[in-house]
Amino acid sequence: MLELKNIYKTFNKGTVNEKRVLKGLNLSLADGDFATIVGSNGAGKSTMFNAITGVFYVDSGEIILGGEDITFKKEYFRSKEIGHLFQDPMLGTAPHMTIEENMALAYLRASKGRHGYFSRVSKKDKAMFKEHLRLLDMGLEDRMKQPAGLLSGGQRQALTLIMATMVTPKLLLLDEHTAALDPATAEKVLMLTKNIVAERKITCLMVTHNMHQALTLGSRTLMMDAGNIVFDVSGKERENLSVEDLLGKFRDNAGKNLDNDRILLSD
Repeated sequence: MLELKNIYKTFNKGTVNEKRVLKGLNLSLADGDFATIVGSNGAGKSTMFNAITGVFYVDSGEIILGGEDITFKKEYFRSKEIGHLFQDPMLGTAPHMTIEENMALAYLRASKGRHGYFSRVSKKDKAMFKEHLRLLDMGLEDRMKQPAGLLSGGQRQALTLIMATMVTPKLLLLDEHTAALDPATAEKVLMLTKNIVAERKITCLMVTHNMHQALTLGSRTLMMDAGNIVFDVSGKERENLSVEDLLGKFRDNAGKNLDNDRILLSD
């Protein structure tokens, strides 16, 4: 479903602030794979996500999604087939638009029709929005006419998750999407994520700072450092790994200890 082939990206090239962030990155995800990603500070995790979604073009390499080369496709084109959640719950919704309007925008964005953005949602569509909101068990189905800005961070992140998956994406990118939430809300959003990804068989990449999550969620664990994947494990080998084992694998493959304090302090 996703192939990254020899991806390079350097920011501020030719200046004193030049920084090479991705260095020959390679990754292949099969249809339905759910991989968690952990890594050191500045490892390139979010940069990899931004390269995939088209926030910028890579310097060299190829990005293949569902067999189609999207390396130089515009960001709006990719957004039709890629769902993306950020750490900040405020980034996924338009606060002055109602819940219903936010959902309509997300639904029409993923439309395959030529004039999808300029279409109108039907009563049937609105009823479908309500059913999706009911799955959250947060009472949002009765608040569809309220501005999204009135919701709590957890409610907005849950709404963003629904918006990103209403029309099943080819790829779902989760960039520490529960990290800014309180523990109870984070657990609820994480459970929703697991259920939606499993039911829809969505190909998913999830950055996490929690080592336990990295080993128990999905079917594959990736570790990144200095713009590359330094460890990739799945199957029986992954099942038998402890958090200490994973830290040891990072040290062995990266040649240094993991320096992300949030990871090391998480349980």
